[in-house]
Amino acid sequence: MKRTWTIIGVADVARSFKWYQSLFGQLETSPAHEYFGQILDTDGTVLLCLHRWGLHEHPSLASPNHAEPGNGLLLFFRVDDFDEALPRARALVTGLEEEPHMNPNTGTKEFAVRDPDGYYVMVSALNEN
Repeated sequence: MKRTWTIIGVADVARSFKWYQSLFGQLETSPAHEYFGQILDTDGTVLLCLHRWGLHEHPSLASPNHAEPGNGLLLFFRVDDFDEALPRARALVTGLEEEPHMNPNTGTKEFAVRDPDGYYVMVSALNEN
């Protein structure tokens, strides 16, 4: 099995860590480091990595000022609790980027929000039910 570890640059790892855990309905825990954390599924699968901007000389994580954060990136998460995820998302943001709708390409419900760093986050139902 091969898996990707998507890593995004963030201003405050602890804040973003808490935000994503809330969005996914996970128990609140702390990231492993002040500069890096992994959001994990219940089976230990890495869902998303958060890395503080400007550390460790990673060229694409040098600074959010080099380009718009997330330009060319769409974080797309499929969840098995879509109906519960929607009110959690509404509690985290002042407004949704896209209201819930049926995606004709996937045949599933989805909505979109912006995370604390401005990344576009699409949440999609794992199945149509």
